Amino acid sequence: MFAQESSKSAQTDVFVEEPIEAPAWENRTQPVPDRVGPTPIIGRVRDHDWTVGLLYAFCDIFCWGLVYAFVGYVRRDAFFVSAIEFVLVDCITLIVIVQALYIVGGYNRSTETRGLTYTAEHILAVAAAAVISSLLIYSSAAYDAAMKPSRGVLLISFVLFIPISLLYRRFFRRTIVASAAQRAFLVIGSGELATQFYQAYKQSPNQQQLEFVDNDTARVGSTIAGEGSPTIQGGIAAKLTDLDRRYSGVILAQSVDRLGQDLIERLVRTQFQRTRVYTLESFYEAHWRHVPMHTIDPFWPLQMGFQLARISPYHYLKRLFDVVASALLLVISSPLIISTWCLIRLTSKGPAIFGQLRVGREGHRFTAYKFRTMTESNGADDGDIYTRENDARVTRTGKWLRKLRLDELPQLWNVLKGDMSLIGPRAEWEKCVERYETKIPFYHFRHLVKPGITGWAQVNYPYGDSEEDALNKLQYDLYYIRHYSLKLDAMIVLKTVHTMLFGKGR
Repeated sequence: MFAQESSKSAQTDVFVEEPIEAPAWENRTQPVPDRVGPTPIIGRVRDHDWTVGLLYAFCDIFCWGLVYAFVGYVRRDAFFVSAIEFVLVDCITLIVIVQALYIVGGYNRSTETRGLTYTAEHILAVAAAAVISSLLIYSSAAYDAAMKPSRGVLLISFVLFIPISLLYRRFFRRTIVASAAQRAFLVIGSGELATQFYQAYKQSPNQQQLEFVDNDTARVGSTIAGEGSPTIQGGIAAKLTDLDRRYSGVILAQSVDRLGQDLIERLVRTQFQRTRVYTLESFYEAHWRHVPMHTIDPFWPLQMGFQLARISPYHYLKRLFDVVASALLLVISSPLIISTWCLIRLTSKGPAIFGQLRVGREGHRFTAYKFRTMTESNGADDGDIYTRENDARVTRTGKWLRKLRLDELPQLWNVLKGDMSLIGPRAEWEKCVERYETKIPFYHFRHLVKPGITGWAQVNYPYGDSEEDALNKLQYDLYYIRHYSLKLDAMIVLKTVHTMLFGKGR
């Protein structure tokens, strides 16, 4: 099961002798239709990924400025002694708002802004921006006696900004989806990689159509994955000529050695001059935020583009943040920790906190502490290493602790000690790791960073209870390792808060 998805040599591509006539990708099987509608320049600008983000940013700036000025005028705010102070503080607030919304994908063309998940994250991001802005503004006001901060104006402005900014995002998203439905992704390739991509695409929220083309005439006319799936077409040159009007991008689902030098050069020109050209790895990362396993090889961590490095300043900044934040959280949550400890002792037999041997960075073994949520401390007495849905071993108290992620509170001690970080791949039980490393290729790569209480896989993939789930979560862990950054950690924090508020833990 795992070898099929992870092996690069699993393709079943068929090599045929080079035909005398021009290959299929040069054969224009369909005439290029006359262009209608907008001019090529306007259409090219409109369909760029950054245009949607620029539109949202303009609306946010205009909306916030209008709301803040209106509320200040209605309440006759005496916050500023001059117009310059108003503009300066307004700009600082806008920078914080834009950064917060950028972190949650508020300026990403592919973000489904009409969903409840994004709505919750949008509200949390703006709320966080309100707190940070208030700290900056009122800290500055403390050094200027002439300034008279109006908390009401700032609070009301943020309260009004949230529904308005969500409203026009929903409106524009509807327009974007309707426009995208008329365009498709052009997928070059028809081998096993292309079939796997098609099956993954069907299960994704993407709604655009896929058109498959190949330069192998023997495959033209067959389907990519059986009955009901797209038919493989020829005439790649004609389709590349009509990219601007018909396609949102090109996806390479074929090995480079089968593309041909001329086609590769044309795709390079297309990438830099006209339309985005994706490799499978770049498409997975840009649209689905995880790394496909078939792109992983022993040299994967040595590739260019990794944010994680031994000399990365963020590596040391993150450790400093872990120490300060875990110490503060232990102090602040101490009443909750004591109450939870008492509740567990009163409602079930056994210790309230248990320790379990977990695997950390570089394979280091350490004891992780958690509140006991089951009648058995580790759930392994009967040989089952997973916690199943509606598991009878989970206590009534433990069910709610898992949903709210409160069972993880004792792990703050592990973070303070340095065994874990607040954010990183899940610290797996050593028995699970031993099993996964024998069955999942390159599973050990997830140990390149410290494990965390929460992480990218935890907030994007439901609780796993199988080896297949472990494989899928590994793809998110590898994405985190590749894009290790402050922005990604901030996004994980917001998604974790969303999970805790809506009780989606298990």
